[in-house]
Amino acid sequence: MRTLAIGSDHAGFNLKQALAEHLRARLGDDAVLDMGPPSAARVDYPDYAAKVADAVLAGTVDGGVLICGTGIGISIAANKRAGIRAALCHDVTTARMARAHNDAQIVALGSRVVGEQVARDLVDAFLETAFEGGRHADRITKIHTLEPGA
Repeated sequence: MRTLAIGSDHAGFNLKQALAEHLRARLGDDAVLDMGPPSAARVDYPDYAAKVADAVLAGTVDGGVLICGTGIGISIAANKRAGIRAALCHDVTTARMARAHNDAQIVALGSRVVGEQVARDLVDAFLETAFEGGRHADRITKIHTLEPGA
């Protein structure tokens, strides 16, 4: 992945800021699109999940990072967009498997669940892992047949 969108709710704001800085250092300033929020003031995570998911679907970015308190709500919201595979990850192994077996375009995490260094490590693993294809591609096709209108 060469470009990423990143978004959060208020609970994930501080971790979003830290990860955006980490990703800019790794990928370059122009490679990270901060979809908000602009502060830690209360916001609703579905709004930011939709912004990141829509950027991925539009091809504006290659992938995304979403953060809320647990990662659960924001991943559920992102997955409501047909064609999106947002994976809630807690460690490097789940991040690698999300890419290798599920071809996830978005990694979701919880700021109250993982620390900043674990978050950096799992986002790096997510970026460094390629989709394996093969039998996993058949499963991705089956996942998409479950979407409304498929």
